[in-house]
Amino acid sequence: QVHLVESGGALVQAGGSLRLSCGASGFSFRFNAMGWYRQAPGKEREVVATISNADSKYYAESVKGRFTVSRDNAKSTLYLQMDSLRQEDTAMYYCVAPKGFKPAAIRFDESDYWGQGTQVTVSS
Repeated sequence: QVHLVESGGALVQAGGSLRLSCGASGFSFRFNAMGWYRQAPGKEREVVATISNADSKYYAESVKGRFTVSRDNAKSTLYLQMDSLRQEDTAMYYCVAPKGFKPAAIRFDESDYWGQGTQVTVSS
């Protein structure tokens, strides 16, 4: 059974940094792409960043240059380093893994595996 557990969300001031983690189990983490999505109140869930099994990275325009996605295959853990945080980054952040073999992806959908989310709140 696939389990994704996010952590690291917090209340932080604008300009600050946070590092999110996603512990994964129940599937072949090292062979698959992974992703981070976020959903702000009243808005649709949107992709933040994805990383392939070969470490190719994709970022949404809104976070390019500020966020960095990475993975540690030995620990089956996905990370999202978030710097220069802005109020508009306030959202619930979700980790996502593919259902089935998917070595690379820039989008995931509802049929994939999702974590429960971790809340990031950026204050002014």
